[in-house]
Amino acid sequence: MSVTADGLPLNELGFYTLAGHSAAPRDLVTEVRAAEKLGIGAAFISERFSTKDAATLSGAAGAVSETIGIATGATNHNTRHPIVTATMATTMHRLTGGRFALGLGRGFDRLFKAFGLTPITSAQIEDVVGVLRRLWHGEMVLGHDGPAGAWPYLHQDADFDEDIPIMLAALGPRSLELAGRCLDGVILHTFYSDAAVAEAMAAVERGAKAAGRDPGSVRVWSVLATVSDEVEEELRLLKTVGRLGSYLQGYGDLMVRVNDWDPAVLERFRADDVVGAIKGGIDTKATREQLEHIATLIPPEWLATAATGSPRQCAEAIARQFDLGVTGVIMHGATPAELTSVVGEYREIRPARLASLPANPGRIA
Repeated sequence: MSVTADGLPLNELGFYTLAGHSAAPRDLVTEVRAAEKLGIGAAFISERFSTKDAATLSGAAGAVSETIGIATGATNHNTRHPIVTATMATTMHRLTGGRFALGLGRGFDRLFKAFGLTPITSAQIEDVVGVLRRLWHGEMVLGHDGPAGAWPYLHQDADFDEDIPIMLAALGPRSLELAGRCLDGVILHTFYSDAAVAEAMAAVERGAKAAGRDPGSVRVWSVLATVSDEVEEELRLLKTVGRLGSYLQGYGDLMVRVNDWDPAVLERFRADDVVGAIKGGIDTKATREQLEHIATLIPPEWLATAATGSPRQCAEAIARQFDLGVTGVIMHGATPAELTSVVGEYREIRPARLASLPANPGRIA
């Protein structure tokens, strides 16, 4: 492993660059460079159909870095032709010297229908993963007609023999079993309780064993909202209450089901006049006063699934995630500058067994 100015890379730690909405994509350059210097092992790139194109941002991250792993976390296979996705991933693989992992996700059915796209299914994901892997290993795909689409001819280069990991951002048990069955890694979701993480690990294991795979060959990333008390109070409110509130807006039923939370609380949240008055995501549109009110609607135990408090307390919360069996923790919702003290504290309590993980976030060895 390469050595940074601050010590060995912590390849078990990741962060989301341009977390949430961003109108300034060039901020990624500063964030990735800072994360690499700090020793954070992986940069995850989410996609929004505004100023966060995953392919463009991945290229920028690869160009300004030397050691940090890079993953889309996540993009959707149905928004690009498979030959375009295959080309993007191959380009990133070679640009970064093998540090790139392609992370896919299901996205939002209602949005895809509005765009005139077919909602994503597990069968589609499994199908397109198989097609991509064939292309990366130099195959010519002729007359393909499967769940992901029908393509008379797909081909990149007969000399290709590229081993590019594919990950899946997954919430529910069926998606997690799919990941265990045929993918290289899994990205869980923010605000998962310990029990939900344990259930997710069990689902990945079921899928892997059903396919005759070693469950330990699948890299699992927990996503932990990490907001220390060094962050200004109003921003902390946005990164915790605002972010969880946005998830409850978008797919609250699934969040409640996965965490075994009380659905009556979700119903009260949805019926609240303040929540209903916010046109857009709570984490992008709510005022401080609205956030303070919404904080009264969300039980403390729901928000306790984040890492908060002093930098040391945040570091300890990160370390506890590894006791649940995951092999990576994405410190979500914070910039590298906001994570500096947390990472410093984590170095002091880092589990020694994690030192051998590779830089590529889709690999376990």
